[in-house]
Amino acid sequence: MSVNDQISVGGLDFSWKLDKGLFNFEGQDAVLFWISSAMKAFFDTIEEISGEEASRLVLETTGYRQGMVVGDYFEKMKHVSVQEAATLITTTYASAGWGNIVIENLDREAHTLTVYLKDSWEHKINVAQEKTTGGSFLPGHFAGIFSGLFATNVWYEVEYFQLEGHEDTKINYFPSDITITENIHNLSRKKELDHIVQLEAEVENKTRELKDLVKQLSSPIIPVLNGIVVVPLIGKYDEERSEELVTKTLENLPAYQASYLILDLTGLDQDSGELTTHLIGRLGTAASLIGTETVLVGISPKLSQVISKQPIQFREFNCFQTLQHGIYYALAQQGRRIV
Repeated sequence: MSVNDQISVGGLDFSWKLDKGLFNFEGQDAVLFWISSAMKAFFDTIEEISGEEASRLVLETTGYRQGMVVGDYFEKMKHVSVQEAATLITTTYASAGWGNIVIENLDREAHTLTVYLKDSWEHKINVAQEKTTGGSFLPGHFAGIFSGLFATNVWYEVEYFQLEGHEDTKINYFPSDITITENIHNLSRKKELDHIVQLEAEVENKTRELKDLVKQLSSPIIPVLNGIVVVPLIGKYDEERSEELVTKTLENLPAYQASYLILDLTGLDQDSGELTTHLIGRLGTAASLIGTETVLVGISPKLSQVISKQPIQFREFNCFQTLQHGIYYALAQQGRRIV
């Protein structure tokens, strides 16, 4: 081959300028790649970075937009009919190694057609990738071509792929409201939704773990002396946490042979309302039924105002300012004292 060479294949011109590293196809700069190695690596990389679902949309969108360029080019050639343009396209693409392309049932008025692809470069890449279904670049590409030729939005449906064991790939095209832009937005919204669902699941798991931790750490039963146990109430109590506290306390009082239950309210949420005061009253009353006297300690001025406004009576409970006072009281009632 000389420095400048030119050949014609099927009426299409190919030329090289080796000294400048240029290859021209029909007067336009072109480039050649090996399909099953270089182009496969290109497709593999897109899938690796974008993921399979996003990569299909990337390839489909790229094919469609490239097809629009081709369709607009032929549409501007007023002396060439759509049928003639379709013939030129199949010949041109065959010369460029795109595979055997047959266009049938072309209806200019209805904007419909059927495309058959056999041994296309995309099919060869998919075979090298060991795919089980065909790609989206070429189906999207011809949608772009005929959207340009028909001057209306055309979309497609693959009836079957050659990769599935058929003689070729059959694609039907028709007018549609489906657009590339809409597909991109739909995928973005789906990814956002998937991300939200994932975050919600993570939050739910973390919340469950936190609840389990709170259950383990909150309101422990502390046997301080024989017959005297202390239960500190910490934070704010909802129905679930209140029920667990009552059950846990009542189940353990007999095991400690507790005569006195000291409820330490020092760490209780100062904005506690009726639910918490009801919890205190319920726990004290239930403890008395199994022979344990309840003593309240650590009631702050603010909490005392909250308690006084509630319908539950706390007069039956002995109340002290500090935990130390409560323990001294319980010991005195037992005829004991700390030496």
